[in-house]
Amino acid sequence: MSPFLDLPPLGAARFAAIEDRVAALLHTRADVIVMQGEALLPLEAAIRGAVRPGSTALNVVTGPYGQTFGGWLRSCGAEVVDLAVPFTGAVSAAQVAEALTARPEIDFVSLVHAEAATGNTNPVAEIAEVVRDHGALLMLDAVASVAAEPLPTDAWGVDLCVIGGQKAMGGPAGVSAVSVSDRAWARITANPAAPRRSYLSLLDWKERWTDAGRTVLPHAPAQLEMLALEACLDRIEADTLDATVARHRAASAALRAGVRALGTLTPYVVEDRAAAPVATTLLTPPGLDATTLATTLDPALPVQSGGGALAATVLRVNHYGPHASLDTVLAVLTALADHVPGGDGHLETAEKAWSEALAD
Repeated sequence: MSPFLDLPPLGAARFAAIEDRVAALLHTRADVIVMQGEALLPLEAAIRGAVRPGSTALNVVTGPYGQTFGGWLRSCGAEVVDLAVPFTGAVSAAQVAEALTARPEIDFVSLVHAEAATGNTNPVAEIAEVVRDHGALLMLDAVASVAAEPLPTDAWGVDLCVIGGQKAMGGPAGVSAVSVSDRAWARITANPAAPRRSYLSLLDWKERWTDAGRTVLPHAPAQLEMLALEACLDRIEADTLDATVARHRAASAALRAGVRALGTLTPYVVEDRAAAPVATTLLTPPGLDATTLATTLDPALPVQSGGGALAATVLRVNHYGPHASLDTVLAVLTALADHVPGGDGHLETAEKAWSEALAD
C-alpha cells in the first residue's frame, strides 16, 4: 500500500496549527496564510493585492525574481522604478534611500532577501528601516532565506513576507505562505483592483478563513504538501532554528573557502557578507562550460549550472536543508577537484572555515 494514498482528511484545526508554526518560524504575530501552490502564488497575490493602478513602486532587482516582480507590478498599472544592481553583490540601504528620496510618491517596495539563482543576499534589516521611515509597504521574498538566515519579520517591519518550503527548509515546492501586516491588510482592503473570488485573492482567505475563526477550510487542502511542510517544521524545531541557520551559514563559508583554496573556480558573489547561505554560486574560468561541468558530476551532489544567461559561466551549489552539511561540502569540493584540478589544502581549508563559522 502506498503511504501517499488513502490518508485521513487534513482538518481545519491541523491546517491552522501548521499556520501557527509558520508564524513562529517567521517571528511574527501578523496573520499568516498558507497557500496551496508554489511560492510564486503568494508573491503574485501580494503584489496584485497591495498595488493599485496609478501607484508608484520601487522594485529592487538583484536577480531574476526581482525582474519577475517588475512585470507583475507594471501589469497592475503601477509606475515602476527599478533599482538594479550587479548580481555579483547586494543592494545597500543607502541606494534604496536615495531611490525613495528621488521619488517621494513611492508607496510599495519589492525586495528579494536571498537569490538562490545568483547566490547573493540583501541587508533586509537596514533596508526595511529605510522603507518604513519613508512610509511605504515592504514586500519581502524570503523563499530562499527562511531557515538559512535570521528572519525576524515583525522586528524588521516587513509587511508582506513570502516563504516556500523547497529550499533551506528542505521540503515541498507545492505549498507556501505569506505573513500580512495590519498595514498591508488596510492597503489590500482599500484597493478596488485587489483580486476577489480568485485563487490570487488574499482577501478571500482573510474573510473566508482567518476572520471566520479558521474552523472551515475554503477548499480542499493540498494534503501531501501540507504534511510535508509539517514534517519540515518538525525537523527544524528538533534541530532548533538557530542550529539550522548556523549550518547553512557554515556550509556557505566552508565551500567558499575551499573553492578559493582550490583556485580554479572563484565565488560569483564577490564579498562574503553578500553571499547567501542557501546557495553558493561559482564562476568558471574561460573555456570551461558550467553546464558541461555540472553534467559530469555525480547527480546526487546538489550542483547545477546557473540559469538563463549564467548557464555557461556559473555553477550553483545548493545548501538546501540536509545538504547544509560539512560532508556535502567536502564531497562537492572533492568532485570539483577531480574535474578542475587546482591548489592543495582545499578540504582542510573548508573544514577550518566550517568550524569557525559555527563558533561565531
